[in-house]
Amino acid sequence: MSRGSPRKPPDPASPAPAAHNPAAMAPLHPPAPAGVHPPAGGPFPAGGPFNEELYLRLNPDVLVAVSSGAFRSGREHYERFGRAEGRPTMVPSSLVRDRVVIMADPDRIADKPRAPAGNIDHIKISPAGGIYVVGWVNDSQDRLESVDLYFTGWSISFSAANIARVRRPDAEASVGLLTPQSSGYWGFLYAARRLPATICNAIVRLKSGAELHALVTVDTVEDEELRNITLSGLALAKYVGDPYFAAVQSIDAAIAAQLIDFNQMLTRRAVNAPYIERFGRTDVQYKGSIIVCLFGKTDYMAVQQAIFARQPGIGDYEFIYVCNSPDVTEVLLREARLCSMIYGLDVTVIILNANAGFAAANNLAAKHARSERLLFTNPDVFPRDADWAQKHTAIVQDLPADQTALFGAPLYYDDGSLMHGGMYFELDRSPRFHQGKRQDTAILRVEHYGKGAPPDTADYLRPRPVPAVTGAFISTARGWFETLEGFSEDYIFGHYEDADLCMKSLEAGRPAWLHDAKLWHLEGKGSTRQPQHDGGSAVNRWLFTRHWQEAVARDILGPAPQHASLK
Repeated sequence: MSRGSPRKPPDPASPAPAAHNPAAMAPLHPPAPAGVHPPAGGPFPAGGPFNEELYLRLNPDVLVAVSSGAFRSGREHYERFGRAEGRPTMVPSSLVRDRVVIMADPDRIADKPRAPAGNIDHIKISPAGGIYVVGWVNDSQDRLESVDLYFTGWSISFSAANIARVRRPDAEASVGLLTPQSSGYWGFLYAARRLPATICNAIVRLKSGAELHALVTVDTVEDEELRNITLSGLALAKYVGDPYFAAVQSIDAAIAAQLIDFNQMLTRRAVNAPYIERFGRTDVQYKGSIIVCLFGKTDYMAVQQAIFARQPGIGDYEFIYVCNSPDVTEVLLREARLCSMIYGLDVTVIILNANAGFAAANNLAAKHARSERLLFTNPDVFPRDADWAQKHTAIVQDLPADQTALFGAPLYYDDGSLMHGGMYFELDRSPRFHQGKRQDTAILRVEHYGKGAPPDTADYLRPRPVPAVTGAFISTARGWFETLEGFSEDYIFGHYEDADLCMKSLEAGRPAWLHDAKLWHLEGKGSTRQPQHDGGSAVNRWLFTRHWQEAVARDILGPAPQHASLK
C-alpha cells in the first residue's frame, strides 16, 4: 500500500475477513430464541480509558484477528471497525446470570455507511510539536465531522470547524464533481512539546458516521520548514469564491492563532544568541541610529552606504544592519568592514541564527542602538534630498515632541512619482456562502495617500498627523518606542506591524506624523518574496483586523478620518 492511501473497510456486499465474517466466527446474531435476553440495565456505559484486555475478551473474533496479525491491537480494530459495528468495550452494568446476553449484532455491519472517497495526503510533525495534516474528502452530501489522528501514546482530533477547506481540482476530477467544491482540507496545531511519531492511524469522520481510514507514514521536518510549508500552502491553495477572503476566513476559527503561537516560538529562538560586530568609532554620542533589516540580500548595503555618505551631517548617525539570513554572514561582514573603511561611517552588524521577522529583528537592533532616536529603514530606501540628514536632525530638534515622537516621510518610486504620503485604512467586505449560509468577511487594508501622484502634489507632502506611516521608513524617539513596547512580534515575517505600531501610538495619545524628508524607495528590491511570505501576510492582515477593526471603524476609517487627533 502506498504511503497515505486509505484502507477501505470491507464492502458489505462482499465476504468479510475472518475478524468480521459472522459465518466464519459463528457469532450470535439470529433473532433471539427463548432464554436469550439483552443485557439488563440498558446500553453499556460510555467514557473512561480504552481497556485493551477487556475489549479482546468480549470480542474473541478480534482476539483471533490480532493474534494472526490482521490488526496490531484491539484498539486499532475498534477505531477502524468496532465503533461502527457497536462492539462492546465494557461489561454490562447489570449482568444477567444463566442467560445468553446479546452484546453486539454483527448484522449492523450491513447498515454501516460506506467509506467516503478521499485521501490523507500527508502528515508532517516538527520537533517543537507543530502538526500539519493535508488531505481531501468528498463530503458534498455528507459533511465532514473531524479528522482524527492516532499515534503511539497520543492522539489529536481536528474538528471540522477548525479545519481549513480548500479546492482540490484533482479530487473533483477523481470523483466526477461537476461544480467546484471545497473538498480539500488542512489543519495545523502547535502542541509545544516533542511528539514521537512514525506511523499514524488516520480517520476522516463524516456526520453520518462514515469513516475513511488510512495508515500514514509521518514526515518529520524541521520547525522552520514546517512554518514555510504551512504558510506556502495557505498562499498557494485554490478556493471557492474570492481567494483572498476565503483564505483569511479558512484560518479564522483556530489555525491563525496556532500559527502565530508557533511563529512566536521560532522568533524567540532566532533572537536568542545574536552575533554582533561593530565597525568604526565606538565612543560617539549619536543623534540617530539608522536601523536596516536585511532578508537574504546584501546587495543594497554598499549602495545605501555610498549615497548616505554624501549627506552633510551623516556623521552624527550610526548604521545598524540586522540580518535574518545567517547564510550571508561572510559576505555581509566583509561588505560592512569595507563600507566603514571607504565611507567612514560607523556600522554595526547583528546576525541572527534564523529568520525572526521584521518586528523582532528591529526590536533587537533598537536595544543595541547608541542614540535616543531610532530610524527604521528598508535596505532599498535612499535619501532624495542632498541635505536629508540635516533636514531630519532639524525636524527632531525644532518641532514639538508630540509631532516627532513617531513620524514618516514622503517616499518616491524610481520613476519620480509619489509612492507614500502617509497611510489610511479601508475595510474590505465580501459575502461568502457556505453550506447554504451567508458568512460575510471583513478585512482591514492599508492604503497610501497620493500613491502614484505627481511628485510635488502639495496636499500629500504637507506636514500633518496621519493614521499610519510605512515601516519602510519610521523615525521615532527611543523612549516613546519603548513605551509602546516596540513592534508587535505577533506578526509573521513582515506586514502590518508598522500600522499596528502607529495604532498603538495613536491610542496612547500621539498620532504618527508625516514630515518633509523625502526618500527614494525601490519597493521590493531589498528582499526576495516567497510564497510563505504571502501566507504570513494573510495571517497578519487577519491579526491586524482582529486587533483594530473596532477602533478603526469608530472614527479612523477612510482617507478623511474623524478622530480628533487626526484633524
